[in-house]
Amino acid sequence: MAKKIASARIDTESSQLLKELNNSLPFDRVLYKEDIEGSKAHAYMLKEQGIISADDYDRIRSGLDTVLEEIESGKFSLDGDDEDIHMAIERRLTEIVGDAGKRLHTARSRNDQVALDFRLFVLRHDEEIANLVLDLIESLIEVAEKNSSVLMPGMTHLQHAQPINFGYHMMAYVSMFMRDYERFIESKERNNFSPLGCAALAGTPHPVDRRLTSSMLGFKAPTLNCLDSVSDRDFALEILFNIATLMMHISRLSEEFILWSTSEFGFIRLSDKHATGSSIMPQKKNPDVPELLRGKTGRTYGNLMSLFTVMKGLPLAYNKDTQEDKEGVFDSVRTAELSLRVLKEMVEEMEVNKEAMERACNKGHLSATDLADYLVKNIGLPFRDAYHIVGNVVNYAEELGKDISQLTPQELKSVDSRIDESACKVLDNRKSMDARDSEGGTSTRRTLEQIDAVKRWLNRQKNARKRE
Repeated sequence: MAKKIASARIDTESSQLLKELNNSLPFDRVLYKEDIEGSKAHAYMLKEQGIISADDYDRIRSGLDTVLEEIESGKFSLDGDDEDIHMAIERRLTEIVGDAGKRLHTARSRNDQVALDFRLFVLRHDEEIANLVLDLIESLIEVAEKNSSVLMPGMTHLQHAQPINFGYHMMAYVSMFMRDYERFIESKERNNFSPLGCAALAGTPHPVDRRLTSSMLGFKAPTLNCLDSVSDRDFALEILFNIATLMMHISRLSEEFILWSTSEFGFIRLSDKHATGSSIMPQKKNPDVPELLRGKTGRTYGNLMSLFTVMKGLPLAYNKDTQEDKEGVFDSVRTAELSLRVLKEMVEEMEVNKEAMERACNKGHLSATDLADYLVKNIGLPFRDAYHIVGNVVNYAEELGKDISQLTPQELKSVDSRIDESACKVLDNRKSMDARDSEGGTSTRRTLEQIDAVKRWLNRQKNARKRE
């Protein structure tokens, strides 16, 4: 029996079932670029430290370039008997360059190799997702700016509450996505340390230069403790948490798009590119994109909980359980990146029905709180007394089949004689919306102020990215 690359003590052919259970190549092959990049840096460091010869380094570097080209051209197919991407690349490298390929793994374990490749992947996608979030924010800001004076009912408990503008509503989601962006950037910054050179768990007796490989690979510095480094998956848990939170925000916005596109609301019309028809009902236009985004959120929650469960009982250092760290991350990353791209496109192409939104403001007595505030300011009533008087006004309006904003001065006085004609002005929904002019409020002025603040924030983020 031919010895496997990493099976010095094993003399019996592995069970076919073990091979199937142990094989991670079908999913970890996406790490081929990171593995080759890390191997090049490791080989260069070995040469610089005099651990391997310059000739061996040249052969290894050239061979790794050949392996990369073969993978990307399809000549080297990653569907063989190798148990993972790391062994597949090392085997093919050794076939190409001979004994020099066998020297590549000097002063390195698969433990620090895997930790490096996976960390590089995660940190790069932290940044990729963050950039896609910025793109989405830009699209939402554009919608918000165009609709900063379009009235719509603001809701609590999904009941009409107070008049707001549609731009202000969009800015609430912008605020959520800004926090998401910051979480991804902060995670990248916090985890930007290299585990390469930690070997199996305790470092190596070879005179390696971890700072050299760390610098070559774009890390801030090497990790502090090798025992922690080879078993740490906090960086993976962080991206899973960040994606789950991002997808929760996407799901909330998607739910609103689904509601708003119904006949009952009619606030928006989704592009035909982002909807499907019914197999039996010819009149249907189903909001499949936001429904799928809402549904895919659940799988990102599952991926987070799966890795939490894998990690919760593992003793130090590396354990084979940790092979289960990758599939969920790869899936969540794909889900998040696709979701952000399609949501941006959907936001840009949807139509806003301003008339339907403003008509909806004539239901639900949105300016009732304004009347209570008026009674407090102009008559000097305690708020609770004013609150109960307005409740009576609302009941009276209901009996008449009117919204409170449609009551005449005489009708208002019939409920309480202290209410004079000037009260009608505060019941106007547009005046009510613009009256909420405190910082962060819904007035058109404050909404535009928020938009300007986010534009400045966006410019700072873009400039920071350019400097990196």
